[in-house]
Amino acid sequence: MRNVRSIETEFFRMLNRVVEPRIRAGCASPRLVPGGLVVVETKGRKSGRLSRVPLVAARFQKHILVSTFRGRRSQWVKNLAAHPEIRFWLRGRPVRATAFVISPGRRPRRPRLLPPLLRWIASFLVPYTYAGWAFAILAPRAEAAGPPSRRTPRRRAA
Repeated sequence: MRNVRSIETEFFRMLNRVVEPRIRAGCASPRLVPGGLVVVETKGRKSGRLSRVPLVAARFQKHILVSTFRGRRSQWVKNLAAHPEIRFWLRGRPVRATAFVISPGRRPRRPRLLPPLLRWIASFLVPYTYAGWAFAILAPRAEAAGPPSRRTPRRRAA
């Protein structure tokens, strides 16, 4: 069984190396249709290193839903559960977000922060985790306004 996991892991690593830069650049992002591909950047739960993984995604309002059938074997799911403050690339641009993980044996954290449609989707997906699926809803964070300008206002000539 160890060899099978090793082959599976190496296959996904090789695939990710090839497709990740293109997806991060905006190829296949959800645009007119709600489905597509995004790149999610997670912080390692043990190492603390940042890693990126391309994922199939569906857009619901301003939120992104990503999933995997690999469930407990997916490192990105474990990393999102440990560090939910992440960023993902959509249409070639990075977006800061909070991840709500729905995986075997775990419910999403604070789902009340999600809009009603996404709360319903989260509860609808829970039974699929019993078959090994894992999901994450990526909720974009409102960016804080930048620091105030330090310029002195121009004076008008009188």
